[in-house]
Amino acid sequence: MSKELTLAALLSSWLDISTDKSANIVVKHLELDSRKVTSGTTFVAIKGHAVDGRRFIASAIEKGANAVIAEACEQHAAGKVELIGDVPVVYVAQLSEYLSALASRLYPLETHQVIGVTGTNGKTTITQLIAQWLELVGKKAAVMGTTGNGFLDNLQPAANTTGNAIEIQQTLHQLEQQSAQFTALEVSSHGLVQGRVKALDFAVGVFSNLSRDHLDYHGTMEEYAEAKFSLFSEHNCHNAVINIDDQVGASWVERLDNAIAVSLKTITIERAVWAKSVAYSESGITLSIDGMFGVGDCVVPLIGEFNASNVLLAMTTLLALGIDKQLLLDTASSLKPVLGRMELFTAENKAKVVVDYAHTPDALEKALNALRVHCQGQLWAIFGCGGDRDKGKRPMMAEIGERLADQVILTDDNPRSESPAEIVKDMLVGMKQPDSAVVEHSRFDALQYAIANSHADDIILLAGKGHEDYQVMANETIHYSDRESAIQLLEQKA
Repeated sequence: MSKELTLAALLSSWLDISTDKSANIVVKHLELDSRKVTSGTTFVAIKGHAVDGRRFIASAIEKGANAVIAEACEQHAAGKVELIGDVPVVYVAQLSEYLSALASRLYPLETHQVIGVTGTNGKTTITQLIAQWLELVGKKAAVMGTTGNGFLDNLQPAANTTGNAIEIQQTLHQLEQQSAQFTALEVSSHGLVQGRVKALDFAVGVFSNLSRDHLDYHGTMEEYAEAKFSLFSEHNCHNAVINIDDQVGASWVERLDNAIAVSLKTITIERAVWAKSVAYSESGITLSIDGMFGVGDCVVPLIGEFNASNVLLAMTTLLALGIDKQLLLDTASSLKPVLGRMELFTAENKAKVVVDYAHTPDALEKALNALRVHCQGQLWAIFGCGGDRDKGKRPMMAEIGERLADQVILTDDNPRSESPAEIVKDMLVGMKQPDSAVVEHSRFDALQYAIANSHADDIILLAGKGHEDYQVMANETIHYSDRESAIQLLEQKA
């Protein structure tokens, strides 16, 4: 249940409507989407990035909104209260900037500790490792992000990596009501730029890495980096856990007083955690750690160098929160791979299939490098590029596939409104020998081809969709899952 506030109390930091007859209207629930308004809801109408919510004020009132808080503009001055029927519409200046603070008043957090994780890759894995580990040491922990919101055994689907400011606060408040002591929250660059987590108090902020992504939104890598950095510079973030094996992260540590540097290499920084040694095997990763929290050893059943980094970042975060180091080391072997993140599927006498969410050049490169150390035979790469998104990464990804895999199959990955053939054409430009690539637009058929033409000691990386169970086409979204394809095709008799 949310806290109930009068409209005047809710808005008191931004304007005084205490003498208006709408002052005592009770606000129980805020809603940004007019389609979700029901009787007694208070509708919040902002000028969004794609849609102006003020166009839907009349619709929200028809659906039973008890009041409307709207963004002020030239026609509607800040502080003005209009009546539509008997429903007040209160205009607030720069409302979109205050959504997070507004929501935190109605949906407050008392004892709940929030951990924010940002970076191009690894956010889902790190948040889920943190939540898993907390559960293993007897704490109640939830996650919010790409694969859903809630407790790990009951995730509810999420539309975006980072929801809107009101949804985030509502969800955290609900999780606290369900006894969550911690929530690990994926924080996207969009979410940071748009102020969706502005009023949150982060016990720890974590940075994984930075590589090319979302340039269609941010324009330049510098702007993208600064968007990520704002988690630490412009938000209330008590501890900053930073991967300094990433060049951007290494430069940030010098800019932050509260940073804890994390590295897979031995370092001499005072506030740091590092790996004295890392060993990779078929059964997982063996880590020997050192640094400001002392030494220790653990084995984790995950694959690849970047997962060693993810584990070290998750462990450092929990140590910064005061969790006992020996408890973490003792329970590390019980951690599980994350759904659709370097997830291994096997069948007797067939190639291993690894399903991973890698859909950026950096992520694809890391996934292929990680699998190479485990691969006795040929390494296959099946991947595509999204339509209506950054076209610059298409040739880059094809170049990486050709350089690091023995066999490349180019396929579709959410072509959206673009021609799948044109997307593949853009990718082939990056290859020295484009004729060596197999083009198969159906992901299912691409995997079927790879399994039929591979050997038992080969590994097939099926990259791009991970946990997703859909494919976005020009006019429809169809059901499709790489995980289901892997299970079905590996079970088929040869």
